[in-house]
Amino acid sequence: MPHYDYQCESCGYVFEVFHKITEIPSLSCPKCNSKVKKLFGGGGGIIFKGSGFYTTDYARSKKDSKSEEGSSKPACSCSSN
Repeated sequence: MPHYDYQCESCGYVFEVFHKITEIPSLSCPKCNSKVKKLFGGGGGIIFKGSGFYTTDYARSKKDSKSEEGSSKPACSCSSN
């Protein structure tokens, strides 16, 4: 179940509520019992599970990075006439 952030219009208190996406809760501030507004940006937590989602899955080994540092392309030995 997603969580949503709400802020009191009177005292500015911010709190979090868990409810269904389809549910329209009738909420009031837990501190002063005033009207609240829903804050945008909260509740969109994404959880990546499985292989391929972590930086360690794509990290190069130290051996690979050292070999690339020392392997610069040689200068062209072509002679132009």
